[in-house]
Amino acid sequence: MKVTKHSGHIVPFDKSKLKLSLQKSGAAPALIEQTLQLIENQLYDGITTKEIYKLAFSTLKKASNGHAARYNLRYALQLLGPDGFFFEKFISRLYGAEGFQTKTNLALQGKCVSHEVDIALKKENKIWMVECKFHSSRESASDVKVPMYILSRFNDLKARQHTLFSGKETFSSCILVTNNRFTKDAETFAVCSGIELLSWDFPKDNGIKNKIDQGMLYPVTCLTTLSLVEKEKLLILNQTLVRDIVNDSKNLSIIGLSENRIRNVLKEASQICNFI
Repeated sequence: MKVTKHSGHIVPFDKSKLKLSLQKSGAAPALIEQTLQLIENQLYDGITTKEIYKLAFSTLKKASNGHAARYNLRYALQLLGPDGFFFEKFISRLYGAEGFQTKTNLALQGKCVSHEVDIALKKENKIWMVECKFHSSRESASDVKVPMYILSRFNDLKARQHTLFSGKETFSSCILVTNNRFTKDAETFAVCSGIELLSWDFPKDNGIKNKIDQGMLYPVTCLTTLSLVEKEKLLILNQTLVRDIVNDSKNLSIIGLSENRIRNVLKEASQICNFI
């Protein structure tokens, strides 16, 4: 049986890959088998991965909003656009949870020209410059021109000291982040040039997906009980993570949710944050 990917490429149906994605949603084995059986019964040659996703999402949502929200994670990152400002704040939170000091949206003077820097990190007296490349399309990839461009900016900035966290400091390393993936040439150039990369699944076992699951750092955009407009309102109020509204739910009232809807949102949020 063949399936059609978002890119238009046609590949064999991979049941094991689908099963793994369902397992990562936190669904029980019985629900996973039920979902796989339902999807297999509706497969036809050329079915799109989008259709398969909708079938799986619908089945998980009937059982638990929390399962559906975690299964929805890749799409939730795309909702941190369209210009990537909220994605930058989200990445800052990921690093903050790992013990980094963070600053976002900086304007700094390099040796030759001025630059806007998305995020600065500090840990154990080391300073990182972080640049985020956001893609609104799932199939878009950051090619080799991106790390080449970032390297030139990093070299200009590291030639001067900057007032960042505590007095005059100098960038010693650079990290390039994307919500999608990097091409092989981009990965090769970055490794050769000393640029650290972070994408959905790179580095292996420590990409964005893994960091989110390990730290329970799910973006508020993955919640299925909120509309797109409501999610954007929460982001504007600096409610970037699901755990933010679990710890303090007053902003749900501020954006106009009824008491009944607040209970439903908090129930889903608790399911997500209590996932192990």
